[in-house]
Amino acid sequence: MKIALANDHAGLELKNEISSWLIGQGHEVVDFGTTNTDAADLPDYVYPAAQAVSRGEVDRGIFVDGVGYGSAMIANKLHGVFAAVCQDSFCAELARSHSDTNVLCIGGKIIGSALAMDIVRVWMTTDWLGNSEEKYARRVAKVIAIDEENLRS
Repeated sequence: MKIALANDHAGLELKNEISSWLIGQGHEVVDFGTTNTDAADLPDYVYPAAQAVSRGEVDRGIFVDGVGYGSAMIANKLHGVFAAVCQDSFCAELARSHSDTNVLCIGGKIIGSALAMDIVRVWMTTDWLGNSEEKYARRVAKVIAIDEENLRS
């Protein structure tokens, strides 16, 4: 799978750890994030990464900032991007299995490395249940319809 990574200064260390793990699992990583700990503006990194997800240039995205919410707010502005902030592996499992999210947002200031890596592992390996359970397919289809209805040229 091809994965877009993005981060600001607060997410640099964790993003690098995630990148190494993804590459070790055989995924291709496209890194849109900052490469140092100098103060950085999150939209400068998350927006291009979210555009890559929206355009289908990558399969999924994982964005790391201080708490995750800034990344999710930016990413969810783009058509076809469905981002979730996950602070534990249970949420990561549901974000994939029930909601078919294509972007995972993590807070590097609030989640330690071990927990973050478990969240990434679960999110990357959990399948969407909508292919086998109609209720999830129906619910996600409604979200996609809202996304389509609110497109602006």
